[in-house]
Amino acid sequence: MQIRLPAEWEKQSSIMVVFPTNHKDWQHSLKEIQKSYIEFINAIIKFQKCIVVCDKPDILKNHLITTDNIEIYNIKTDDTWIRDFGPIDVYINGELKSYNFKFNAWGNKFQSSLDNNFNKYLCKKNLIDIDFILEGGSIESNGDGVMLSTSKCIFNANRNSTYKPKDIEEKLATTFGLKKLIILKYGHLIGDDTDAHIDTLARFIDKETIAYAKCADKNDIHFNELLKMEDELKKTGFKLVPLPLPSPIYFNNRRLPATYLNFVFINDAIIVPTYNDKNDKKVLEILKKKIKNRKVIGVNSKVFIRENGSLHCSSINNFMLCVS
Repeated sequence: MQIRLPAEWEKQSSIMVVFPTNHKDWQHSLKEIQKSYIEFINAIIKFQKCIVVCDKPDILKNHLITTDNIEIYNIKTDDTWIRDFGPIDVYINGELKSYNFKFNAWGNKFQSSLDNNFNKYLCKKNLIDIDFILEGGSIESNGDGVMLSTSKCIFNANRNSTYKPKDIEEKLATTFGLKKLIILKYGHLIGDDTDAHIDTLARFIDKETIAYAKCADKNDIHFNELLKMEDELKKTGFKLVPLPLPSPIYFNNRRLPATYLNFVFINDAIIVPTYNDKNDKKVLEILKKKIKNRKVIGVNSKVFIRENGSLHCSSINNFMLCVS
């Protein structure tokens, strides 16, 4: 059996998001986050279809630039971070299927029953249940059999406590048909409650190149940890592209996990989180030079990170239409 996890820059059928309405975690900034999601959705639908899960579609429809390239589904969820509980598409013997992993809200930190059942409500075909806890933001694929992840997350006892690290490596290799699994021991952002998801730290931008978070300020709490992560990445044999961290951002006296690595590939473009920061322009220019066949679009994500995620966390790439 041949299994391949596609890279996110491959041709997609849609991007899926959950539009926040009555989600308790967003009550402190509901109007602001709705405005941010609308900006994000409007950027997507210029290029491809966006599937929006929303129980109050009128709020959304009144602000869209067009009703083309959008489908709305009324399904209740516990939260909006669909990257981690949505379907993960894979090729099995050349045919697209969707994996449905178990989801326990990043180690039973929050309520997750609705999210854990989401894929069965939405996906009516080609869905394969996997009896294993895994979040989409915890893995990263180059589309050619290489996966990136972090030990702080995938080996954490709050996910699959009956598995030893070796068992987890074997499970991932078998499930995704991997040639190589790179597990980083270092790397973490203050405020990140996912236990160091890879999509905040290091991402493939092509089959041979990894972009990663780099801290230039020796007085920043992240400096040593990200320097050690950089040393790990240098041993992988991949080309490396450092992206600076934005300046520290706080909300309610708490530092937020701001990163430029939470970008989203869509057809013919890449959408990059920005923060009204001096490094925004620098990062966009770096990615324009490295990813020449796509438009590079910045979307302000200062509100997204108030709940510890950003654009990639808020969306999931679909390579086939799994809805009926």
